Amino acid sequence: MTKEQSHEPKAKNREFLKYTFFKIDRQWKLLSNKTRTKNKVEFSKLVDRDEKILTRTYSLMGTRGDTDFLIWNITKNLEDLQSFTSKILKSSLGLYLTIPYSYLAITRQSEYLGEHHHEGQEGLEFQSPGNAKYLFVYPFVKKREWYFLPHQERTTMMAQHFKIGHKYPSIKIHTGYSFGLDDPEFVLAFEGDQPADFSELVMELRSSEASKYTALETPIFTCLTTQIRDILDLIG
Repeated sequence: MTKEQSHEPKAKNREFLKYTFFKIDRQWKLLSNKTRTKNKVEFSKLVDRDEKILTRTYSLMGTRGDTDFLIWNITKNLEDLQSFTSKILKSSLGLYLTIPYSYLAITRQSEYLGEHHHEGQEGLEFQSPGNAKYLFVYPFVKKREWYFLPHQERTTMMAQHFKIGHKYPSIKIHTGYSFGLDDPEFVLAFEGDQPADFSELVMELRSSEASKYTALETPIFTCLTTQIRDILDLIG
């Protein structure tokens, strides 16, 4: 086996990243205030009190019409994700929930680092979510031709990619790999306080050499960091 063929994930603490987008049926909004309040209290406790999983919640009210909120789970065990999702879907509010989008990924060290290093950005270990106002979730798939290019050629192109990213230090990236786990190949999550910064970053990346090998990069989600009880109050 050649050196180019023997890439191994070097991250010591690999974690599963689960992005689950929920939509609440409009029939729930027709329930009495008392019933909805009870549902909110129960659901919020289930989301906030699971100590086995790191959980963050985000509102998509006003940014998309096909989903209401995102629950981002981070854990080392898939079984924990199954248990968590089962509990919230069995709740009173869970009876009114659908999941229009769902993405599963795992962390690993990038194979394109070379001598390049930018702490917290290349998957050496997972960086916990920060306190940014926004999260931009970005699943994508590369063209199959990308994987047939020589590794050094891909590394050179990705070095340009990294260099562009360094121009936007206000944006923090979390890279998830979905190969064999879900439909996309990658799920990226970008944290930032200014949506304009992320938009400018994406626009500039369009001109990079590596972008020519992108096959699909939709849907894209703009999510606002919001506590789960506040999200439910916004909805109804």
